[in-house]
Amino acid sequence: MNIQIFGNKKCFDTKKAERYFKERRIKYQFIDMKEKGMSRGEWDSIRKAVGGIQNMIDEKCKDKDLLVLIKYLSEDDCIEKVFENQHIIKTPIVRNGKLATIGYKPDIWNDWE
Repeated sequence: MNIQIFGNKKCFDTKKAERYFKERRIKYQFIDMKEKGMSRGEWDSIRKAVGGIQNMIDEKCKDKDLLVLIKYLSEDDCIEKVFENQHIIKTPIVRNGKLATIGYKPDIWNDWE
């Protein structure tokens, strides 16, 4: 298993995801979305694995203006805008190769083991 956790250090669900893998002694790499974010390849892989851009957007994020804007953009423009503004993505994003989840999903992670 090659686990990556993309998240925010202050996010409660991200902390729970880290604890889940630590308790099972599964090595993972943590990527702080505020410091680094995703590369284009990671972005495309995760977007496909979770079923598209709409499943990635956090409707509760503080940037309400950006949320309104992306609703009126074409899908390609929306993908680019969200890639440039990754702070509006739900966290944690847990990736295992071509598989990925958004949010705290231990039932799915159990199947990865």
